[in-house]
Amino acid sequence: MKRIVVFDLDGTLLNTIGDLTLSVNYALNSFGWPSHSPDDYKRFAGNGVNKLLERAIPQEEKNETNLLKLRQKFIEHYEKHAVDETEPFPGIPSLLDSLQELGIMIAVASNKYHKATVKVIKHFFPSINFVAIYGAREEVPMKPNPQVVFDILEKANIYDKSEVLYVGDSGVDMQTAVNAGVEACGITWGFRSRSELEEHNPLYIVDKAEEILNIVK
Repeated sequence: MKRIVVFDLDGTLLNTIGDLTLSVNYALNSFGWPSHSPDDYKRFAGNGVNKLLERAIPQEEKNETNLLKLRQKFIEHYEKHAVDETEPFPGIPSLLDSLQELGIMIAVASNKYHKATVKVIKHFFPSINFVAIYGAREEVPMKPNPQVVFDILEKANIYDKSEVLYVGDSGVDMQTAVNAGVEACGITWGFRSRSELEEHNPLYIVDKAEEILNIVK
């Protein structure tokens, strides 16, 4: 049995695409720049807020000054509306409850900026005692760099990597698991395709949240 499951956030635990779409489009429209569809943001997301905005801004407007202005507008809006349309994916609340009842530690490793990561996790899963909730932090390189996983394992006092399962919806997540030397489980209900997951040869790919419980056991 695994002792800890490390989850990605956006596209894995929570469907955040509606609120991300609204907030980035609000920021873009504030400067008269065109907006994008939710499907576009599923492709743009996954590498942190700066990369998200860099992908969304018009090519001819892409410079450091504009990106900083866009980031400020985005965060101002997202701070107020991060949970308006966001919701857990089907089966996730019961999966987390079951893992906790089994005494398995649960952690979050996200490229979403840290403050927002903690906010949405605490809002949607108040009864889960996460051993660690880490979003993007200035002093730590983002995924697929494995440092966030190492930080979680250190906090959890886990030294045997065979006791770890990393769960995510993207190639970035699968590569993070590889880089950290832990088993990867790709999920198909998120923002990216099964083919993207398969490119990184994860040990598992699942279509339903309850399948993760069987892997852990």
